[in-house]
Amino acid sequence: MSDETTKTDPVADHPQAGASKADLKAAADDILKAAKKSQAEQSESGENPEDLAPDEEAPADTEPTLEHQISALELEKAELREQLLRTLAETENIRKRAEREKADTRIYAVEKFARDLLSVSDNLARALEALPETEKAQLTEAGLNLLGGIEMTQKEFHTVLSRHGVSAIDAEPGQPFDPNLHQAVANVPSEHPNGTIASLFQSGWKIADRTLRAAMVAVSAGPAN
Repeated sequence: MSDETTKTDPVADHPQAGASKADLKAAADDILKAAKKSQAEQSESGENPEDLAPDEEAPADTEPTLEHQISALELEKAELREQLLRTLAETENIRKRAEREKADTRIYAVEKFARDLLSVSDNLARALEALPETEKAQLTEAGLNLLGGIEMTQKEFHTVLSRHGVSAIDAEPGQPFDPNLHQAVANVPSEHPNGTIASLFQSGWKIADRTLRAAMVAVSAGPAN
């Protein structure tokens, strides 16, 4: 026997040496191909196998819950409703203002014309006051007819003014003095209470709630001592 140590092949010394070597190589290639295929599929799906525990699925993308969506819709509904109510209120205010301006235009359209006619009423009143009651009985039939015509003209004139919203201001003696309707030209003692109207100097007129001309009156200072 030779003293040289004979080199041995581990694969050859295996009980299945020969054909088993090719089988093992083929099996290793199959395992490697399967590992590469699995890694490629995970890369395409965006999954990182190192981040996932076994049997653990990746969490789904965060989306608003149904409750959050309902709350957002309710908030939007409330905002739209408030905006609609404001729009309706503004529209109603514009409509009322337009109607008020239209009514004022209709009522006060004759204001300047009516103010110019007040002098006609004053002249008719002076004509009737110029004839004392004691002398009316001495008038002839023609004079009485003339006087009656003047009285009828004055009455018809006031009726026409009233038809257009123009009326006389109440300034009878004893009535309370109103600075919005009356103009004080004197302060005299009288039988009427202090601060009331003692007498009327010139009639006043108003159109609707607007004063055309204040009544000129004397204000009572109360009974004389």
